[in-house]
Amino acid sequence: MKITLQDVEKVAKLARLEISSAEKEAFAKQLSQILTHVETLNQYDTAGVEPTATVLGQTNVFREDLIRPSLAVEQALANAPDREADGFAVPKIINAGEG
Repeated sequence: MKITLQDVEKVAKLARLEISSAEKEAFAKQLSQILTHVETLNQYDTAGVEPTATVLGQTNVFREDLIRPSLAVEQALANAPDREADGFAVPKIINAGEG
């Protein structure tokens, strides 16, 4: 499948991207190559093949989500340079009137 410069311009406009003429040419060529490869893959019959997220058989390695006791507020804030009630006090970094 051939991607035209107009196709690239349309996608760039939708994505609100400014691209140069050289970039348009390069993207058109690259996208055409990708679609040609996908067309090549379409020749294979995958009717009975289960969809997979990975071909390596990996499984979820996350730990079980258990409720556990956490640090007490005093212990968590013991080394805080400055506190406000039960939290860390941080310097204000946004000045009034600035956007």
